[in-house]
Amino acid sequence: MGSQEKYVTKQIQERFRQLAKEARDLYLTTVVPTLDHVPSPLEFHRDWVCPNKPVIIQGAISHWPALHRWTDEYLRKILGDKELTVAVTPNGYADAVVGNKFVMPEERTMSFTEFLDTLDQKTDSQGVFYIQKQNSNLTEEFHKLIPDADVQLKFATEAFGRLPDASNFWMGDKRAVTSMHKDHYENLYCVVRGQKTFTLLPPTDQPFVPYGNYQAACFKKNDTGTFDIVDDHSTGEVPWIPLDPTNPDLDKFPQFVNARPIQVTVNAGETLYLPSLWFHHVQQSHRCIAVNFWYDMEFDIKYSYYKFVESLVEVADKG
Repeated sequence: MGSQEKYVTKQIQERFRQLAKEARDLYLTTVVPTLDHVPSPLEFHRDWVCPNKPVIIQGAISHWPALHRWTDEYLRKILGDKELTVAVTPNGYADAVVGNKFVMPEERTMSFTEFLDTLDQKTDSQGVFYIQKQNSNLTEEFHKLIPDADVQLKFATEAFGRLPDASNFWMGDKRAVTSMHKDHYENLYCVVRGQKTFTLLPPTDQPFVPYGNYQAACFKKNDTGTFDIVDDHSTGEVPWIPLDPTNPDLDKFPQFVNARPIQVTVNAGETLYLPSLWFHHVQQSHRCIAVNFWYDMEFDIKYSYYKFVESLVEVADKG
């Protein structure tokens, strides 16, 4: 690399640091604030969606019978022998970088009773089990639970002007971890039982978040009861983040020292508004249950600026 290219790369990286600092100085906070009331659609859109800021909302699901009904005994009675799709991994990391591959979970079909028995360690099944299928499974596999909850949050539906693109049910082992990624959705994440801990990074920290392209693969249990990693050639390569924000390897990813992760715990009865394009890593308590609603984001000037910064990151990386 010539001296001119080095100078340009250094200047771009300095501008990235200034962008992140300016965002923190102007509108971001070091903690996720909590609303003690359900916002009106106007308040929600004006104060949180437009500025792309996360917030904890109390009371948004206080009317859900699920908050007191969804015990193991009740769920066994309602779902019992219902066949469900469960993600299984040896280590709790589904959809994550393992070595030089992007590894997806093995998907198994089992009854809900068998799933609960596995969480209770009443079976000899090896691995970490997590209900995490993100195909609006609340309205498909778990439709019997809808009378206890809802398929939307009305204030959010009115604010976004559309119904959710997906409504998902989540439940699993405390060892199940969601690796860091971002989504092109406005996410309303409601914890019904237990707690979830989110580690968040704003889109303005994007230049400090490492990406790589990894061969897609899946975990597959073998005859010995352990797991193999089998390449998924039909998917090809997947761009993903190889870093754990709760324990970053700064020798390997030195730029991450400029990032400022925000950690927030969402307790039962609370709802996290997780704005589109925010990076997030998720941990949970054992047997935590949650429902989330994905609303399509607006592909407006915010998205255009995000893609512009993304393109500059690629230029700086090549330099």
